[in-house]
Amino acid sequence: MDCKSKSVVDMIEASSGVHFSGFHMEGLDSRTTENGDVLENGHLTSATEKMYKQPFVIGVAGGASSGKTAVCDMIIQQLHDQRVVLVNQDSFYYNLTEEEIGRVHEYNFDHPNAFDTEQLLCSMEKLRHGKAVDVPNYDFKSYKNNVFPPRRVNPSDVIILGGILIFHDPRVRELMNMKIFVDTDADVRLARRIRRDTVEKGRDINAVLDQYSKFVKPAFDDFILPTKKYADIIIPRGGDNHVAIDLIVQHIRTKLGQHDLCKIYPNLYVIQSTFQIRGMHTLIRDSQTTKHDFVFYADRLIRLVVEHGLGHLPFTEKQVITPTGSVYTGVDFCKRLCGVSVIRSGESMENALRACCKGIKIGKILIHREGDNGQQLIYEKLPLDISNRHVLLLDPILGTGNSAVQAISLLISKGVPESDIIFLNLISAPQGVHVVCRRFPRIKIVTSEIEIGLNDDFRVIPGMGEFGDRYFGTDDDDQPVMASTQQTNKSL
Repeated sequence: MDCKSKSVVDMIEASSGVHFSGFHMEGLDSRTTENGDVLENGHLTSATEKMYKQPFVIGVAGGASSGKTAVCDMIIQQLHDQRVVLVNQDSFYYNLTEEEIGRVHEYNFDHPNAFDTEQLLCSMEKLRHGKAVDVPNYDFKSYKNNVFPPRRVNPSDVIILGGILIFHDPRVRELMNMKIFVDTDADVRLARRIRRDTVEKGRDINAVLDQYSKFVKPAFDDFILPTKKYADIIIPRGGDNHVAIDLIVQHIRTKLGQHDLCKIYPNLYVIQSTFQIRGMHTLIRDSQTTKHDFVFYADRLIRLVVEHGLGHLPFTEKQVITPTGSVYTGVDFCKRLCGVSVIRSGESMENALRACCKGIKIGKILIHREGDNGQQLIYEKLPLDISNRHVLLLDPILGTGNSAVQAISLLISKGVPESDIIFLNLISAPQGVHVVCRRFPRIKIVTSEIEIGLNDDFRVIPGMGEFGDRYFGTDDDDQPVMASTQQTNKSL
């Protein structure tokens, strides 16, 4: 083994840490970064330097005494190795005026207007941006939130929002990554309420029943039950349903292990990182890596992405007879499939696709930016029956998302259903992910790594250069790039 090969092996074995890539941004008009910063013509208009890890927000709603608190407590107990905080909607009741306190038996605490939703939103905004907040400690005897000191809530990995009307305001719902509705029989809820209010609060049973019939039940029918339709998960029997809670906790743990963008966009898939993958990323990002090594390790990464992408295609069950005469129940590959590469970098992914799918048809799309007017000219050569096929769109770099939007729009205009498109790339910038996933929420994006963002020179830190130039060996000479593109055009 020569010194160069030994150095490559050593780099793979010794690599560690998170690695990112660079991409030159052109024609970027106005985009929102992952931090909430706004990019105007490629320049950051606000100076948010720190990248906050977005918490996983769970909303837990349901009628009064349905078992919401029990569900929240069980989730917190099972996530003991994570930082979890509970924020109750009850903490954000408005202070009652003296006149309202004098007629408190006529005040409806189960109405949406009883809660200070603006303060709740303000607190959640701070928590989501890594800031601690003081949550009011509402006193149900004085009906004020300034009798007791507020409760300090620190930023956490998981935030649980619990309350009877936590799904009522769409602005609050939009903050949630998971929405749970605790569905408990009305008779059970009433029995629990009577026991709680008479035993724990010393209230008269007639007063409890009067309040229930006058406010609690009508509010449940008018405001709480209609929000059940927003729930991702409905838990019958509340805290007694241990199976449901175990499944929820498993899902939360899976999400916590994902990149923040995967929590936002369920159609984004990042292949699980290993030391081998990180080592290969280290090599292709190194400016001193030779063209031979760059191509070799880029091809290995591309093959992994292609294999992962193929796993998202539909399959049908198939039984075969093995050489031992036994029956093996497996699956049959999707037959109606084609690839489409975005010239020129996308052509680097074609060999890996052909190696995985024998005889696959591959089309071409050329997207060219002309001058500074932002206009793009598109040339395409696609299979005539592409509308009847699942399409693997190939482009190693997802940067601004502009070219991706053009390519996907073209495929859709040719009759390809959005849900039948799988976009494969090695590296995805958050800006491009936002643009593509918001525009096309039903396509799938499969990538090997998510980047940090742009610097002032429009590159993703720390950068890997122009992929096509490094892969095809034209990084030191602009003329061969033009010749290669023209030759590709002629072949189409």
